[in-house]
Amino acid sequence: MNIILASKSPRRQELLKLMGLNFSVQLKDIDESYPEGLSPSAIAVYIAEKKAKAFNASANEIVITADTIVSLNDEILGKPEDKAHAQEMLATLSGKRHEVYTGVTLVKGTTIISFFDQTEVYFRTVSKQEIDFYIDNFQPYDKAGSYGVQDWWGLAVVERIEGSYTNVMGLPTEKLYNELQKLV
Repeated sequence: MNIILASKSPRRQELLKLMGLNFSVQLKDIDESYPEGLSPSAIAVYIAEKKAKAFNASANEIVITADTIVSLNDEILGKPEDKAHAQEMLATLSGKRHEVYTGVTLVKGTTIISFFDQTEVYFRTVSKQEIDFYIDNFQPYDKAGSYGVQDWWGLAVVERIEGSYTNVMGLPTEKLYNELQKLV
């Protein structure tokens, strides 16, 4: 089975490698806008499905698309536009609990499977100096919510998570594995 990961995320690529999967990466530009009024989980699935629709998967290949959303009190925190935006997001998340949702879509021929996972993440309170240190040294500009759980922020700031760790990295591997089993 030919597996295509439609994501430039190095974290998603690393997770698929750790799962022992052979895959290629193919990218297509899509508009990641979504309709007003969707819940965070519905937004993540909507964008993952939108990404999947850009591909025509044959019966002997599986296309995997995903989208990760960080939500605080139902407000979506996407990827930061610049340093000031990243500072603002991390300061807003400081000392609070938030949710991470990842929507995933699998396409094989005419079969489409979509699902999501949700994880609660708890941050300790952080100082402006810690936020600046993180932004200057770990470049969080390609990460929803401006942080990566797998780097310094996860080691020094995340107090605990409830749910899938790999979901917070951007791909709920436990659920993905189960859904892939159904397709092969």
